Amino acid sequence: MPVKKPFLATSFTYETLEETLDVKPKGTSLHIGIPKENWFNENRVPLTPEAVSVLVSNGHKVVMEYKAAEGAHYSDMEYSDAGAKIAYDKKEVYQSDVLIKSAPVGEPELECLKAGQVIISPIHLAVMKCEILEKMMAKRITALSFENLKDDSGNYPIVRSMSEIAGSAVMLIAGQYLSNANNGKGVLLGGISGIPPTKVIILGAGIVGEFAARTAMAMGSSVKIFDNSIYRLKRLQNNIGSRLFTSVIEPKILAKQLKTCDVAVGALSSGGGRTPIVVTEEMVSQMRQGSVVVDVSIDRGGCFETSEITSLESPIFIKHGVIHYCVPNIPSGFARTASQAISNVLMPLLLEAAESGGFESLVWHKVSIRSGIYLFKGSLTNFHLSQRFDLKYTDLNLLIASQR
Repeated sequence: MPVKKPFLATSFTYETLEETLDVKPKGTSLHIGIPKENWFNENRVPLTPEAVSVLVSNGHKVVMEYKAAEGAHYSDMEYSDAGAKIAYDKKEVYQSDVLIKSAPVGEPELECLKAGQVIISPIHLAVMKCEILEKMMAKRITALSFENLKDDSGNYPIVRSMSEIAGSAVMLIAGQYLSNANNGKGVLLGGISGIPPTKVIILGAGIVGEFAARTAMAMGSSVKIFDNSIYRLKRLQNNIGSRLFTSVIEPKILAKQLKTCDVAVGALSSGGGRTPIVVTEEMVSQMRQGSVVVDVSIDRGGCFETSEITSLESPIFIKHGVIHYCVPNIPSGFARTASQAISNVLMPLLLEAAESGGFESLVWHKVSIRSGIYLFKGSLTNFHLSQRFDLKYTDLNLLIASQR
């Protein structure tokens, strides 16, 4: 009996399959809470009444703690008129799904946090504690930091805005303490016809340094800038559109310039750790009597050896006859402007998160936001924090992909 041969296909048909796209889920309504900050020198509020009005008009619920915005000179009535609920009980605010703070999460607040909550706030690495992180991880918190939040162009919008405010404010502060009213040397910052201009030394050619230089030049001062990055020095000159005295930080040249300056500004940034000290106590002792040092880098330790943290209530001290202004968080001293700048970034972000179906969906669709997230559902996704506190690190991209 003949063996039947198996059938072999000799022709194939290829059909184009439909493309499967990632479809965003339907929008959701957010429950947003804004507590009153008791943090040292913190006067800012993360959302203005105008921003709250937009959010409420889009169907979201906003709960504000009583007098949460008084530091920025906004009244509860303004927020109430915008559609926010004013809560007298702090715990009610902390029961919101999205908590927005203008100061880092503190130890007294940990017990109030809701499990699975989304928190948007500064992180302030210098004061972050391991215990705070561990308790937030145990509550499966998703946390987004102001400092690391990027926009679509890869910039840090909140950090840039705060740096612009600090840089512009520095020269106003220096001018204030050069005057007789504050026991200064009685020098007008800038100068007038026939009188040599005041001399300003700026350490750091970042955003703070650039805006300090712009303000000083606009007032008529002679400006000299020091930084160890040639790229930053070139960028600053190109942005300002004028040739300035620039130099790398060479101790002998710096000491010589500090001897004759009226104002010295510390605006050096750090790569995540302490700001390097580039001005020694001996250099400060050689400065003119009554000259002013404004150390903007003090929140990262300061770049003057003589710097010590001061407060808005007692902002200065005198050492070697030199007035030192070392208040951390300078933008908080201009709280209304700073609040508007933060609100301009956060309000569109909240609307986008709601439209995407919540922050978890937004993280999937918006890659730029991932750099700002240091906790995702309780998992630590910031490598520097994991190294510093010896905690388990999880790559956020892998974590998101595994949950899809």
